[in-house]
Amino acid sequence: MELYIHIPFCVSKCAYCDFLSGPSDAGTIRRYVEALTAEVRACGEMYHDRIITTVFFGGGTPSILTEEQIVVIFRAMRESFRLARDAEITIEMNPGTVTEGKLRTYREAGINRLSIGLQSVNDRELKMLGRIHTFADFETTYALARKVGFQNINMDLISAIPGQTVESWRGTLEKAVSMNPEHISAYSLIVEEGTPFYARYGEGGEGLPSEDEEREIYDLTRRFLEKSGYERYEISNYAKPGFECRHNKGYWERTDYLGIGVGAASLVNNQRFSHIRDVAEYIRLLAQENCSGRKGAESAPIKSVSGQTAAIKSVSEQNASERIEKIVTERETLDVQAQMEETMFLGLREMRGVSIPEFEAQFGKTVQDVYGRVLSTMEKEGLLRVKDERICLTERGVDISNYVMSQFLL
Repeated sequence: MELYIHIPFCVSKCAYCDFLSGPSDAGTIRRYVEALTAEVRACGEMYHDRIITTVFFGGGTPSILTEEQIVVIFRAMRESFRLARDAEITIEMNPGTVTEGKLRTYREAGINRLSIGLQSVNDRELKMLGRIHTFADFETTYALARKVGFQNINMDLISAIPGQTVESWRGTLEKAVSMNPEHISAYSLIVEEGTPFYARYGEGGEGLPSEDEEREIYDLTRRFLEKSGYERYEISNYAKPGFECRHNKGYWERTDYLGIGVGAASLVNNQRFSHIRDVAEYIRLLAQENCSGRKGAESAPIKSVSGQTAAIKSVSEQNASERIEKIVTERETLDVQAQMEETMFLGLREMRGVSIPEFEAQFGKTVQDVYGRVLSTMEKEGLLRVKDERICLTERGVDISNYVMSQFLL
């Protein structure tokens, strides 16, 4: 199982961001961390038998938390869950929000992978995006991360920024590669409704790069990064050999993951569920003492030591489940059809594609039985190919991947 821990706070919300995040005061952040650790402990009682293979702190800007708050969360996590010895533990961070001391605390806590939001090396473009840092700030943060010993660092980059040219994007790629990160995520800007960017640029996209320019930027990204030693293993992600993000690969391969925190989503035993999106309500619900749960455990019948342990554990798990259910707003049990759909449209995001034998082993049907007509059409159109018993997007298929994936909805 994987863990995702959501920290919804940031110094300043970026103009393009539509994530559940925003600035807040120190008191709210402190109370949120208390509520979060309460959820961690409750979830640990519910899933104590599962091995945690990856942990991802996302946001928001998780690095806005103090060193003490990070230590508190990690203590609760390690006391509540069984972490694999080689667990990949990532934290997202922005330049200017960490010190050398905080980075050392990360290392001591067990964090072994950083994901740093660079976005661009061009200060004008950073200002356009509403970022709080300059490229010089990023260089300082990156150097500190290397100094304290981090050997697995991702850089987030954004293309198709208003006013961006192919040459300015080339400059960002060149500078990023020269710093030798292990992983690069290169996303194209999406102007989401409800953001300041949408109000400024709207649906017309005036001021944004043209379709031809965006196409050229997209092609340049793939060619340049692959030539520089980065393998494209997912539509928007490139890594040096052995440094693919295991956590994200788990999402695309439908590994069970548990989301902790306000607005977090989960997939566990083919159930998808998500949490309330209101920070104050999340804090209120998790701050409530579950007195009935403690009494229930104390009054459990005792027949033997082992029976006592089992009874207490059973009541404890039930109380934890009831407490967590208060913050769940949506829950869906995926039927076999939905599972097959997700297997295809998530699996096709990876360049290695979907395993034909694994599909048959999981569902008791061949891919051809379920998707024969779609596969035939997509292959004829040059959008899919079958190689080594895997179904993969072609380069042309990657270009219009959203269309291709939509064809696998039954």
